[in-house]
Amino acid sequence: MSQWEKLTKMPAAFTQQLHDLYDKEALPMDVRHYLSSWIESQPWQRAAGDHDLANVLFQGLLENLDIQYSRFLQEESFLMQHNIRRYKQNFQRYQKNPCILARNVCWFLQKEEEILQTVVLAEQVQALQVEQGGLVSSTQQDLDRRTASLKNEVQCMEHTVACLEEQQDEFDFKYQTYCMEAVASEAETEKFQMLINKVNECRQDTLIGLKKLLTKAKALSTLVKKELAQWQRRQQKACIGAPDSVCLDQLEKWFTCVAECLFQVREFLCKLEELVGKVTYEHDPVKAQKPILLKETERILTDLLKSSLVVEVQPSMPQGRSPLVLRTGMQFSVKTRILVKFPELNHSMKVITSMDREAPQIKGYRHFNLLGTVTKALSMAESQSGGMGADFRHLTLKEQKPGGGGGKGANDLSLSVTEELHIICFDSLFELKGVAVELQARSLPVVIISNSSQQQSARASVLWFNTLSLDTKDVLFFANPPAATWQQFGRMLSWQFLSAAQRGLDDDQLEMIAQKLFEQQQNYDMCSVAWAKFSKEKSPDTFWVWFDGIVVMVKSYLEDLWRDGLIMGFVSKGKEKTLLKKKARGTFLIRFSESVIGGITFSWVETMTGDPKVKTIQPFTKSDLSQIPFHEIIRNFLILEDDNVPENPLLYLYPNTPRDDAFGKYYTDKTGNDSPYLKYIKTQLVFVSKENTLEAVPLMLTDMPRDQHLQTMNGESAEAAGPSDDILETHLDLHVDPMLYDSAANSDEDVVYSSSPFTDSQLLDVSLLPPAL
Repeated sequence: MSQWEKLTKMPAAFTQQLHDLYDKEALPMDVRHYLSSWIESQPWQRAAGDHDLANVLFQGLLENLDIQYSRFLQEESFLMQHNIRRYKQNFQRYQKNPCILARNVCWFLQKEEEILQTVVLAEQVQALQVEQGGLVSSTQQDLDRRTASLKNEVQCMEHTVACLEEQQDEFDFKYQTYCMEAVASEAETEKFQMLINKVNECRQDTLIGLKKLLTKAKALSTLVKKELAQWQRRQQKACIGAPDSVCLDQLEKWFTCVAECLFQVREFLCKLEELVGKVTYEHDPVKAQKPILLKETERILTDLLKSSLVVEVQPSMPQGRSPLVLRTGMQFSVKTRILVKFPELNHSMKVITSMDREAPQIKGYRHFNLLGTVTKALSMAESQSGGMGADFRHLTLKEQKPGGGGGKGANDLSLSVTEELHIICFDSLFELKGVAVELQARSLPVVIISNSSQQQSARASVLWFNTLSLDTKDVLFFANPPAATWQQFGRMLSWQFLSAAQRGLDDDQLEMIAQKLFEQQQNYDMCSVAWAKFSKEKSPDTFWVWFDGIVVMVKSYLEDLWRDGLIMGFVSKGKEKTLLKKKARGTFLIRFSESVIGGITFSWVETMTGDPKVKTIQPFTKSDLSQIPFHEIIRNFLILEDDNVPENPLLYLYPNTPRDDAFGKYYTDKTGNDSPYLKYIKTQLVFVSKENTLEAVPLMLTDMPRDQHLQTMNGESAEAAGPSDDILETHLDLHVDPMLYDSAANSDEDVVYSSSPFTDSQLLDVSLLPPAL
């Protein structure tokens, strides 16, 4: 199946991403659709750096558009003829530089792959939820059983009321006939007394049945609202990466069932009142009990309805990294849904949004105006599952001008911008069959920033609040934020990797993080992390800055490697040496840097003389990984041995997996000078004098001239190694072809150190060899 076919067959929940992607003129969706097979079969990536090939593809695109135009001409599709002609004219602007067209098509194809990956992730999460279903299936089964029982009893009550009406009609007919007779016998009088007694008994039984119905409906309503509270907690955790299910379909089924049954109970009571209007008598039980039962019915129904309006999708920006972080002037979306689904209310209920209805009286607390379409109708068309929702897609926030610093008597509480929490409110009116109830819903607290530099701190606040707070209205949470237990904290950290790269943290990785926070301990269960230690310490880089830098790097450049468990990641340098020194020469592991933000490095065992020695490369950062995939660095890494023979020292991924077995599936088909990752890179061998010992290592072989000489310089490793550490520093000189990339860039990144027998005065010519496989 082609990539485009997969995209067109995605679940409806993901199609909006595709529409947003092709909401541009660079590559119209019509062209992508009608030329899908041809587009996916062309070497666009190679053409991005090859002008001649790009020109061939450009001409091929025009020819295919001509073919499509002829086809629509035969089909007499006037509109598509017009569109294809316009698209062809627009593509003419690439005639002078077709490489730009090739780069654009590459970008679109890559974004399509990312959308498909989100679908795969959603399916995996759903599968995980199915596996976990046994944990909650008993509750769901109990609710399903109770709702089915309630519906059955309501049907039985409907039959009971119908029988009561028939019995009363029979009595009324006979009684009217009896009254018209001039003389009535005592036997007939006793007969009618028996009939009225039966009516009275039937009314009492009906009222008893209605009481039982209300008792069951009340109990079921309580259970359903309890399940809603658990869903709201799951939604909180899902907003910070937890793989919890937030599907509302089951809740909607339960809510609707209880509401329908309560409406039917109201109808039964109204029917009883109608029957009383026809026939009544002294001590009629309906007269005494009907008002009480109706009041109780409406109380249960009103209470249920007030819980039925929820925020199905929390506020988020399309370009944001996470929900609940909004930026002034930037569009965001939020979606509400009513869980009591009555088709007759489709499009008739309006939802109105507002900001901070109960804003705290705090000096300096900001206030915002909500702009955009703030009123929408609940509609089944707004929900992929058929529920009734209102999807607000184009809202923005504008800060109000300060008006006196909070007013007289305002509390003088200092909160930073990213600790200030705000709530978006939603109001609606439910009106059906004589029942009118005002509904309200609130979003989870959002953090509102005005600059992208505040994004990381805002994300930290969202994580902390939703990890620890069960009171979703507490906008003053950060006035006195609680500490997180290690269990809570570690689980939250694991979710960040699970949501970013589909694999969480294992116990060993969490233990290394615990050691970083609390130092070595026997057990960390009694440990806790304060908010200040997480994100507020007066230091250049807080724990969150360090950790988030790693998450971003993994999501951007290392997702596949992390998901497949090839990166050990969180392991201290001490434990690293303990693990590797027991292994054969060439065994290596990959870990995150403890001192370089968003850095990743690898260490390997190299036997020199005596005990095995462990050598470590200076960390690579996103500037390196954005130009060379990490698996290609592993594949082509070379150092110069004693005999000046380059070789790759990375042989076995810890514990004992051959390098190419571990990383082979990621390798590109091309190698050597044909590799797109090596073609534009120059490498310099850099010598560093240190205590009369010259240390040097070449990282990669490239198109560097064969007469290029080594340069001598002094340097220190970015990893704070001890005196016995062997730290290798890489120097990458990257030359980017302007035809392949948007702009040429040279990178003077990290340099590599390793032990070498040369003296300070020696220089060595580098001969270029094919890369080691």
